[in-house]
Amino acid sequence: MITATQETLVAFWSELRSRMPSLPDAVPEAWAFGATPEHADGLLDLVLSGTKTGTASSMWDYEASGEALPQVGDLSIILDGAGSPRAVIRTTSLRTVPFDEVDAEHAHAEGEGDRSLDAWREIHERFWRNHSESPRGWAPDMPVLCERFELVHPVG
Repeated sequence: MITATQETLVAFWSELRSRMPSLPDAVPEAWAFGATPEHADGLLDLVLSGTKTGTASSMWDYEASGEALPQVGDLSIILDGAGSPRAVIRTTSLRTVPFDEVDAEHAHAEGEGDRSLDAWREIHERFWRNHSESPRGWAPDMPVLCERFELVHPVG
C-alpha cells in the first residue's frame, strides 16, 4: 500500500488551499491508484492528462478492509508511486453493478489499455485475482463500485 506522511499531506493541503481558498479545511483522504508504484504512476499520468475520469473498486474489498465508501462530492488526494501528493479529484458519480455488467462507457472513462470493455475486463479481473483485499478475490458477478471523478488540481 502506497502512503504519505500526515505531515506531507498537511503541507500539501495547506499550500493548495492558499491558492484555492474554497477548498475545505480538512485534509481529504489520500491514496494511490493500483497496487504497485509503477501502476500508481501510470494511472496518475492518465488522470493528469485527462484520459482517466473513472475508476472501479471491488465492494468485497471495501467489506474486507472496513474502509468507508466514497460519496459524491468527496475530494481525494492522489499519490504517485513514491507516496507524494500529486493531484486532487472530486467524486462526481457512483454506481454499483456486477462485474459482468460494467459498461463500455465506464471502461472508456477508466482510460486503461485500448479503453475497450474487453480490455477493462481483462485488466480488472487480473488485478482482483492478484491484489484483492478480500479472500473472495474475483468473480464475474462480484459487485463493482464504478466511480466517476473530475480533476480539481492541477487544473489544465
